[in-house]
This record gives sequence, structure tokens and C-alpha cells, in this order.
Amino acid sequence: MEQPDVDEPVFLISAAAELAGMHAQTLRQYDRLGLVVPQRRPGGGRRYSLRDVAVLREVQRMSQEEGINLAGIARILTLSKHVERLEREVERLRPRADVGSRVFSAGASGNVVIVERGRRGRRDEGRAVVLWRSPTTGD
Repeated sequence: MEQPDVDEPVFLISAAAELAGMHAQTLRQYDRLGLVVPQRRPGGGRRYSLRDVAVLREVQRMSQEEGINLAGIARILTLSKHVERLEREVERLRPRADVGSRVFSAGASGNVVIVERGRRGRRDEGRAVVLWRSPTTGD
């Protein structure tokens, strides 16, 4: 059985509000504040995903149970997204970062790229090169 796409915007605002256990007007306010921004249809209607509903529930929990104000919740959500992006970047780099290829370069956009041993980095990948040595093995 195929897993549902949690990022597919399928819920109207009324359905998302019911699933999240809050009023539709609250969802509109969260959208205006940038806490949970649903995708828009060509006519301007909001469509929420399962991930959006989960975030709405978490916002409600932080507000009601933790007593965090909306500005604090916005900061927490921003930092959580940043951590998720960094974790994806680590996972992207980890499989290729074996003992034979621990040369990294900073790309022009600031992204980290791996330069395989014995090869030159592309011009558009930047010029700063860092050689990583393990503090425990010296590799």
C-alpha cells in the first residue's frame, strides 16, 4: 500500500480547522502571521496538507500547554525548519564522506560540495577548500 504524501495540499480550510481542533479564523490568523502558510489554488483558496495540520496542532499545543506566545512559536518553527535543512545536508554529505574523499569545498552559494580525491573542483563550486582530519585517527 502506498503511503500518502504528507505535503499534498488537499484540505479546505474548514476541514483543516476541524482536523486541528480549532476555528477556521485561527487558521487565517496563523496564515497572516506566517506560522502555517497553506498553498493557494488559482482562485486564492487555501489548501492545507497533513504536514500543515500537524504543525497547526503543534502550534496549539505550544500555545496552550507550554504558554509560548505566537512570536516565540514563530521563532521555534523557523529554527526547526533550519535544523531539518541542516540534517538533510548532513545526510547528503555523509555517504560520500568516507576516508578516501574527505575534501570539501565551499560553493559560490555557500553550499558544501565534496571534491573527490584526485579531482579538481568546478569553477562554480568555489575556491575555498578544507581538508578534514579526524582528531582521533589523524586521517
